[in-house]
Amino acid sequence: MASQLTFTMFFAVVALLLSVAFAIPGTATFYTQYVPSACYGNQDNGVMIAAASDALWNNGAICGKVLVVTCTEVPTTLYPNCTGLSVTVKIVDHCPGCGGTLNLSKEVFSAIANPAAGVVNIDYYW
Repeated sequence: MASQLTFTMFFAVVALLLSVAFAIPGTATFYTQYVPSACYGNQDNGVMIAAASDALWNNGAICGKVLVVTCTEVPTTLYPNCTGLSVTVKIVDHCPGCGGTLNLSKEVFSAIANPAAGVVNIDYYW
C-alpha cells in the first residue's frame, strides 16, 4: 500500500514537472464577441475559448485543440495582474494581427488576470 502511494505521488510530481517543462511562453489579450468563429461558424462553443494568432493558426490546423493557459506576469506593483489560476481553453477562432499569442474570451482572461491589464504574459501547453 505504501509503495503504491509512493508511486502515485512520484507519477503526479513527474507529470506536473513535465507540463511545466513543456509550457510555451506567449502573451494574451481578450475579446468579447465569440460567434461567428473561423473554426465553427455560428456554432456556440461556450465561453472557455480562445482565438489563435497568425503564428499558431497554421491554416486552421489548431481548431479544436485544447490548451492550458496560465498568466505568468511577475507582479511589480501592489496590485498584481495575475490570479495564479490556470484555465483550459478550446481554440475556436483566428485572430489575425491581434497583438498576442492567444486572444482569450473575456471570461478566460478574467479568470487568470485582471482585465484592466489588457495584455499579460502567459505560459500555455497542450
